[in-house]
Amino acid sequence: MQQFENTRPYNDEEIPAAAARVVDSPFFGNIAHYLFPGGDVDALRQELIKVKTVKEFQQKFMLQAINSILKQTSTGMEVSGFEQLDNQHNYMFIANHRDILLDAALLQVILDNHQLDTSEITFGSNLMQGGLVIDIGKMNKMFRIVRGGSVHDFYRNSLEVSSYMRYAILEKHQSVWIAQRNGRTKNGDDRTEIAVLKMFSISSNQKFINNMSELNITPIVSSYEYEPCDFLKTQELYISQYQPYVKEAGEDLNSILKGIIQPKGGICICATPTISQEELQYCDSFEKNEKFAQLAQIIDKRVYSHYKLWKTNYIAYDMVEKSGKYAEKYTPADKLAFEDYMNNGIKSLVGEADELKNIFLNIYANPVRNNERLTIIN
Repeated sequence: MQQFENTRPYNDEEIPAAAARVVDSPFFGNIAHYLFPGGDVDALRQELIKVKTVKEFQQKFMLQAINSILKQTSTGMEVSGFEQLDNQHNYMFIANHRDILLDAALLQVILDNHQLDTSEITFGSNLMQGGLVIDIGKMNKMFRIVRGGSVHDFYRNSLEVSSYMRYAILEKHQSVWIAQRNGRTKNGDDRTEIAVLKMFSISSNQKFINNMSELNITPIVSSYEYEPCDFLKTQELYISQYQPYVKEAGEDLNSILKGIIQPKGGICICATPTISQEELQYCDSFEKNEKFAQLAQIIDKRVYSHYKLWKTNYIAYDMVEKSGKYAEKYTPADKLAFEDYMNNGIKSLVGEADELKNIFLNIYANPVRNNERLTIIN
């Protein structure tokens, strides 16, 4: 563990001191009031200060907090595929990424509900800002993945994360969650970045099949009826068309908070089948770089075929395509409500209204297009 000192999450011995720092934070009361409305903040503080292990922290605080967020901001969560998992194996959960916090957090609730151990979670260094965020993250099995830097720094940091993830899976016997790409999908078009898969491989000298198979790569698919931070994403995509997008100070934290409090409607989380030996053998029949391209395509097919399409997706597709192709999937009242939602949100954005609407609609429409692409990919 010593070699991963700058990467790893907290261990059990570090939890009491971290818990003490969390409850002493001036922000603790506000956080407690939101996550546990009507609860006794002092009682929660006393309960948290007694926590001695990572598991205790997750059971007594984090999992309850995520369930509270679900209750306050969603109409319910559908879950599928987790019956295939067991505690005798550890998995590399590679996920489409729509919300900074909730994608991985909801997975932990589901794993716990299925009597499975929670996973460790990649946590971008750009998000590790402020002692409170770092403490809560590392107490919750989050480990650091460094963003940015020179080419040399990028390789060194990638090797560090790759080595740690392989260590976590094979030595610590912990599953790991990581996004399929560097950062969230902003435009609704989920694509696995080949660089992420190559990063998996650089921590082992084994040949492709053995290298990948011991990680038990298992795609996880999250879909939300109302896309987290949809209007913030629309604004970013609009600006990016005309100039390089530069994040403002505190923007990532704002996105985290917005994703937590925004109404999400329905949510669906699916664990798809683990990448099989046969699939890896197929990928291995290609040249080096193409192996990873083929693996990325297999993961993308898993995502597209298991992504739940909501009426919001179908409405947006028909609106942007000016068609009635999926009109049977929603009612006129549904469409009117979605249009009102869009128009009210667009008012707060800067830019040409029709262009902003087009970007917004495509965020919701792209999952439908990807589902249609399955027949072409196959």
